[in-house]
Amino acid sequence: MTGTAEWLASIGLGEYAQRFAENGIDFSVVSDLTEQDLKDLGVLLGHRRKILRAIAELKSEVLVSARTAAKPAPRDSAERRQLTVMFCDLVDSSALSVRLDPEDLRAVIGAYHDCIADVIARSEGVIARYMGDGVLAYFGYPQAHEDDAEQATRAGLALVDAVANLQTDIGTRLQVRVGISTGMVVVGDLTGEGAAKEQAVIGETPNLAARLQQFAEPGMVLISESTHQLTDGHFEYRDLGSVALKGWAEPIPAWQVLGISGVESRFEAQHKTQLTPLIGRDEEIELLLRRWRHAASGEGCVVVLTGEPGIGKSHIALALQERLQAEPHITVRHFCSAHHANSALYPFIANLERAARFERGETPTEKFAKLEALLLRFGADADRVVPALANLLSLPLRDRYRLPEMTPQTRKDMTLAAFLAQLEALAARQPVFVIFEDAHWADPTSLELLAVTLEKLPRLRVLLLITARPEFAPPWPGHAHVTTISLTRLSRRNGAALVERVTAGKTLPEEVMHQILARTDGVPLFVEELTKAVLETGLLQERDDHYTLSRPLPSMAIPTTLSASLMARLDRLAPVKYVAQIGAVVGREFSYELLSAVAELPRQTLEEALAQLVRAELIFCRGRDPPGGLYFQACAGTRRCRIRASEEPTRYAARHHRGRVRATVPGNRGGSTRDSRAPPHGGGTVRKGRGILASGGKEGGHALRQPRSYRTPAEGHRGVGPFGRRCSEGQTRA
Repeated sequence: MTGTAEWLASIGLGEYAQRFAENGIDFSVVSDLTEQDLKDLGVLLGHRRKILRAIAELKSEVLVSARTAAKPAPRDSAERRQLTVMFCDLVDSSALSVRLDPEDLRAVIGAYHDCIADVIARSEGVIARYMGDGVLAYFGYPQAHEDDAEQATRAGLALVDAVANLQTDIGTRLQVRVGISTGMVVVGDLTGEGAAKEQAVIGETPNLAARLQQFAEPGMVLISESTHQLTDGHFEYRDLGSVALKGWAEPIPAWQVLGISGVESRFEAQHKTQLTPLIGRDEEIELLLRRWRHAASGEGCVVVLTGEPGIGKSHIALALQERLQAEPHITVRHFCSAHHANSALYPFIANLERAARFERGETPTEKFAKLEALLLRFGADADRVVPALANLLSLPLRDRYRLPEMTPQTRKDMTLAAFLAQLEALAARQPVFVIFEDAHWADPTSLELLAVTLEKLPRLRVLLLITARPEFAPPWPGHAHVTTISLTRLSRRNGAALVERVTAGKTLPEEVMHQILARTDGVPLFVEELTKAVLETGLLQERDDHYTLSRPLPSMAIPTTLSASLMARLDRLAPVKYVAQIGAVVGREFSYELLSAVAELPRQTLEEALAQLVRAELIFCRGRDPPGGLYFQACAGTRRCRIRASEEPTRYAARHHRGRVRATVPGNRGGSTRDSRAPPHGGGTVRKGRGILASGGKEGGHALRQPRSYRTPAEGHRGVGPFGRRCSEGQTRA
């Protein structure tokens, strides 16, 4: 783009070029224009919106291009990350090569490869290499997901079935062996030359997956201990004990995956034992019980429960369900999935299939009979509900039902009306408690059905509990019968109580308890997982009513159960992940000056990258300490940080807190705000400044601006860090 006139012409608004030129607006200041500026220039409302959107896109392009041009981490550079690796091998392929003509064998291998590619892609894995009749696949690279190990295991089971059902003309049923392992690897180094160049994975994990595949019998899926730990509860297993594998001096634990378990939700899969009592959520439960009483009396209510991953949304939903067990009611549960965000009505279809008790291998006719029995059992209007929902599930209708030809829109309206009619029939019999989990992953059609349901709910005996992450934006307008609860973190006292619950009441050494509470920031899932990880390390010796340290406490690593979630969040922030990775190498706390020197990115690019990481609340500003230095600290993979301003105008600190403050994120001109309780110790409103973060108190704003020169923190202020800089005592690497 060479100038403002060309840019305006590219977005179809070239008529404003002369006006921009008359006011001295060249391309270097376009990105600073605000809506008020455009209004002053006489730009029409619709055109203002169009220009502002184009400016936002322009900023994004500048960030990407500047990062690429300013010595970013090259695409072929290696990185350390958690990865799930799958090896799949065709059984008796050598015998096939002897028996078949080469052209016939080529056709069979081609169909086999196509089958595997389809299954792996549907599970969001990546095929790294074809090795004749063997296939190597990665789950978690280049894009990590929160459930890569689970998806890899599901893919392994699907591969066994899909290959066995593959239609070939050779008169032999094909079979595969699958080995899966999860662990830390170094991935990304380029090996080979020309067309054979590929990104290699180095570490124990791929070797273990390959050995498990070799040990497996035909049609068997074997997984490692780490994969079993991450997927336990989601599947049925057969414990093979410890097996001797080539290359390992000691036997390695292995499990055979038999099938998918009947557990409905991710939370229940992770908590197979009896549900532990809630800690620090009494107010939320009391509010939900009040809403339930309203619903049971005929005044339907909706509660939207929002909070970051691991904060306890599912736990609260199940705890309320337990409280209602003594009362006559019907519970209906819907679960959204990140892997089905584009599958229309997926949570409702999955609920129907579970409620009708569909079994693997049943014929469509058998499934239709079960569906019809389910719908009629609760008094639904058969002619109105059965044809629509059977059609949705692709089940053939019996003779008594007719489904006329109709447009796709009419068919969709009929389907939504059928679901609503089913809910009305349930509510006519008993009060209904509906749980709709993970609405942030809901497909558009499911959200449309929710919006329609919300309109009807005040006249039904229904309590609808919707759980979602903070980024969820409800597509429906505000309603008087809708209540939103934003879950905050546990206090230190409640966090300590949760630790003692995990340790069965036995007291941990003070330094261990301090590290757990400091690193988990009051997120219940993080508290539980890190406590379990510490107990499993062998660092602690169990006494009568307490634990003692057997050796000095090392830096605590992030548990395997949380690594995938944190990596997924970082991968979604590409390309600013590059900046986060540099900060992680420096340590959990790092200065702006050091980051700028190492990253060698333009000032604007670096500031925008840091702003995105702050918005995602993966890092927060720790303030100037000593004066002249700007420090950032990792948020332990959690969200919702509070910026606290001390009375000294040049010193700021950022800490996690159960309360919230009004906050405008840097880089968001005008910004969105969060209103809630003011911090009890004073301070002010965090607002946009000229630097990374700024705070304004009673005396006005004091901007945290980029220092003009690099400064090393004062000697003795921090312990020696990775680059010879100083890190505060007790800090550990992110």
